[in-house]
Amino acid sequence: MAYEYDRLEREDGGGSFLMGLLAGTVLGAGLGMLFAPKAGSELRNQLGEQAGRLKNQATDGYQQATEKVSQIVDKGREAYDRARSSAGSSTGSSTLPTSSQTGSMSGAGSYSTNRG
Repeated sequence: MAYEYDRLEREDGGGSFLMGLLAGTVLGAGLGMLFAPKAGSELRNQLGEQAGRLKNQATDGYQQATEKVSQIVDKGREAYDRARSSAGSSTGSSTLPTSSQTGSMSGAGSYSTNRG
């Protein structure tokens, strides 16, 4: 008989937990609204201003990054042009291999697909 009483008491514990959870949620929401530092409209204005500042910072950072990248690309092109002109003047010919040169180079270590 005592066993059945204990079993029923344990099964009813779930309902009291849910009631406590619901009461705690309502109490917490009420206290949060009571002690909120700012009104909703003020908070939305502040968030809007912060979002605007972040947008401006992101735009400025993007512009600076694109300027730096373009400077680096220009320096790379200049270095490429200098290297190409110095290689062309030292050999006296074009730095790119001709078709006859590539034909002789391709036979040196190429894999033949012709299996007769």
